[in-house]
This record gives sequence, C-alpha cells and structure tokens, in this order.
Amino acid sequence: TQALLDLRKTEQAAGFDQIEAYGSFQKRVHQTKRDLLKFLIAAKEAGQSIVGYGAPAKGNTLLNYCGIREDFLDYTVDRSPHKQGHLLPGTHIPIHAPEKIFETRPDYVLILPWNIREEIVSKMSRIREWGGKFVVPIPTVEIIP
Repeated sequence: TQALLDLRKTEQAAGFDQIEAYGSFQKRVHQTKRDLLKFLIAAKEAGQSIVGYGAPAKGNTLLNYCGIREDFLDYTVDRSPHKQGHLLPGTHIPIHAPEKIFETRPDYVLILPWNIREEIVSKMSRIREWGGKFVVPIPTVEIIP
C-alpha cells in the first residue's frame, strides 16, 4: 500500500535501513538510563521526594530496565481505579489515585506515559504551588518547572 511505501521512505530517510542506526540507538538507551539514574540519585541524596504519574506498560518497562524501585519512587498514581491499590509488576511500587500527589506534595513527579506529557503537566499544574516539578524521562531526561 502507499502508506507502507511512505513509512519505508521515512525509515530509510532516518537511516533505519542501516545497522549503524541500531548501534547508536543502543547507546542512546544506555545514556538515557544513566541520566535518569543520575537525576534520581542526586534528588534523593538532596532529600527530595519523587513520585510517578501513570502506570503504563512502557513506563513500567523503563522502571524495570533502570532498576528503579521504592528507594527512588515513593509511589505512582494512575487515574484508572482498576490499577489503584495494586503494585507495579517487578518494581512493587504502589499505585494510588492522583489525589495522593496533592496530599504528599512531592518535589518531583516522574511522567511515565511521556507521550502525553503536555496533558499531564496541564492537569497536574497545581504541583507548582509548592514548587513541585515534572520529570520527563524520554527521549532525554528533562525537568519541567
């Protein structure tokens, strides 16, 4: 189909038809892990609190890959009542309702469904009232005041 041909053109233009593209991808993945862990370690050593927003599969994959557990994330929140009261698989980080963030007033909120970061920043903008900041881990670690 034309859609497939267009997709292949886009992939070729990005270099995805060359093995080198995948080697650099691996390097970027490792760098993202190191950068995220550096941030988390520095924040925790400074006595700051960090929680997650969301419990998506991609976010959980990132947490497991990086070895992030409750020693870095106090908890995560999710709007789905079906996830609340449970633990993230592998990391055992508890999942609460989003209102918990306003009760505990963390210093940082790590956005786990980073593809909808704008929506989350908009909905949770009240964290700025106490100086809270957002952290977006992908494609590079970014702090949003």
